[in-house]
Amino acid sequence: MRFAKLHGAGNDFLLVEAGDRERDWHALAAAMCDRHFGAGADGLMLVLPSAKADVRMRLFNADGSEAEVSGNGVRCLVKYAAERGLAQAKGGRVTVEAVHGVLEAGVVQEGGRVTAVRLSMGRPRFAPQEVPVSAAGSPPLLDLPLDVDGRRLALTCLSMGNPHAVLIQAEPVQAYPLAEIGPKVERHPAFPERVNFGVAHVISPQRMDVRVWERGVGETLACGSGCCAAMVAARLHGLVGERVDITQPGGVLTVEWDGSGDVYLSGPAEFVFEGDWPEG
Repeated sequence: MRFAKLHGAGNDFLLVEAGDRERDWHALAAAMCDRHFGAGADGLMLVLPSAKADVRMRLFNADGSEAEVSGNGVRCLVKYAAERGLAQAKGGRVTVEAVHGVLEAGVVQEGGRVTAVRLSMGRPRFAPQEVPVSAAGSPPLLDLPLDVDGRRLALTCLSMGNPHAVLIQAEPVQAYPLAEIGPKVERHPAFPERVNFGVAHVISPQRMDVRVWERGVGETLACGSGCCAAMVAARLHGLVGERVDITQPGGVLTVEWDGSGDVYLSGPAEFVFEGDWPEG
């Protein structure tokens, strides 16, 4: 089975043109994404035909669980589909069908190569049942108190098509014990479908640092939807403007949000290599 590996700021994915193949994709994702015994990636993304958009996606995390969406993964998919002729960038746009709707990406091409992707992630959702999070109160849920491992966390909870909980702190994020706290927040009973946990530090109204513990993966070098969630959380707190450059361990992503409409995510998407995964 042919696959390609791409990454967005170090957030890496294995892409497979699945067609009508029937597989145990959950088990296959865990095997292929293993960094010691597989090809190594944060997720396996299936590239599928769509009746609603140029292309459809399914995403499986490195642990085999299925996810709704990934900002970096979709940008990688857009690059792959456009460069392989699976989607035509009509008016500089490619559309992708995800679980919760159709996403639109603006692409810049030079000589048939996609050099930039600006993805509309849709509008953030704040109602507790849409995140989902077991909490009372009127949306948006700002500074929701959550006790984890003897710490009182003040979390902003929202959905970017997948669930996020964001901790905004005054201290730099580099020293935060994410490997210790992340899995406990991810699986906290308050989040019935688990959650992506982001730790954010605002440097200026135009700059942030973010680290993300991704549901079903662990800490990743970058997380597109996590960056979007962190920027939205910071903007709801009045800490940033409409455009923010967000530094993560794997690089910089740019997030734009006017406070009411769609959130836009821009950043790199690069090929790494291609390979064949043995059948059976």
